[in-house]
Amino acid sequence: MKLSTRNQLKGTVSSITEGAINAEVILALPGGTEIVSVVTNAAIKSLDLKKGDTAYALIKSSSVIIGIDVQKISARNVLTGKISSIIEGSVNDEVSIDLGSGYVVTAVITKSSVASLDLAVGVEASAIVKASSVILAVD
Repeated sequence: MKLSTRNQLKGTVSSITEGAINAEVILALPGGTEIVSVVTNAAIKSLDLKKGDTAYALIKSSSVIIGIDVQKISARNVLTGKISSIIEGSVNDEVSIDLGSGYVVTAVITKSSVASLDLAVGVEASAIVKASSVILAVD
């Protein structure tokens, strides 16, 4: 299966906490970065997901918010790294953040946001993603 989702991060399930309807899944990436996803318990069963399994965190670039000097925020995923590229468009720009260990997260944000945040290659920034926006997949 090929996917149009730009951000496909492969990791290992480090924990699954099931609730009445939803489950919180933490995916550990090499280098220590963690991605949190909230999915239904039915999805956990359908994927046959267990602690220690390999899984993918899929995140649409339009679901990624970029922040600078993020102190406190309710989103579970604050992935900090250095901006590795900015591709300019007429309305939106594509901003990629290198998280290290070969992982890059890409966001599509407005040109005015890039300007107001003073984003540039080499600047430290955070990719912010709500746990409910992270889709899980397995091979």
